[in-house]
Parts: sequence; structure tokens; C-alpha cells
Amino acid sequence: MNGTSTHIRNHPTYTLGYYISLLGASLILFWIGIFKFTPTEAAAIKPLIENHFLTFFVYQIADVQTVSNAIGVIEIIIAALLIFSVKFAFLRRYAAIGMIGVFLVTLSYLFTTPGIWKMVDGVPVTDFFIIKDVMFLGFGLMIYQIEK
Repeated sequence: MNGTSTHIRNHPTYTLGYYISLLGASLILFWIGIFKFTPTEAAAIKPLIENHFLTFFVYQIADVQTVSNAIGVIEIIIAALLIFSVKFAFLRRYAAIGMIGVFLVTLSYLFTTPGIWKMVDGVPVTDFFIIKDVMFLGFGLMIYQIEK
């Protein structure tokens, strides 16, 4: 990246920002993962999952709550990998791969779910909870490249 050097990683602000991002991403993934075990969240994600070209079939295999629980388990595992990567650096790459996969699929729901975009005063808007995943995708890509 132009204007960026590798020595910036040794700067205390970079380190602090990295750990804040790691803990923040872990907390949110864990929290959302736990919420997937509720019937409210299971019902809320159903339209996203059933309209997606990669996940449309899962409700033919399992019921709504089971699918939501499975997604919750995946999110909790990724959160745990992030936390444990502080002590065990080799886990960072697995956490990054999990984050990249989860957040690419989640962001793709913006393009596969009918009615997710609405016009408000001439501005296209969506449920903004998905937009946060742009930052998480970026963090996943960033930590994928950090040396062990």
C-alpha cells in the first residue's frame, strides 16, 4: 500500500487498534452467535438464507431453529479462534478464513434477498446490521496476512 510501511505494525497505536478490533469482533461474533439460539433470530434470518443461491436448500435438511443454531455455533467458534489467537498465533489464520467466509456470505445477502433494499427520501437503505460486516470482512482479510 502506498505510503504504508511494515514498521507501522510495531507502533503502539497499531497494536492497541489491532487488539481492540480483535476483541470487538470476538465480542460481536460471540453475542450474535448466542442470539442465533433464540427463535426470534432464527425467524429473522430465514428470509436471508432461503433466498440465497448457496444456502437455499438448508431448510430441506433441517428446521429453522437447527439451521440458526448451526450458524450460531460457527460464529461462536470463530469468536473463540480470535480470542485464542492472542496466545496461539497459528489460530489467527483459521479465524481469518472463518471471518472471510462468514462475512462474504452475509454481505451477499444484500444482493440475494428480495425487499432488503428500500428507498427512504430518495436514498437506498437496508437493514444496517449487515453493513457492519464490511468492516469485519476487512479485519478478516487483514489478519489473514499478518505473519505468525
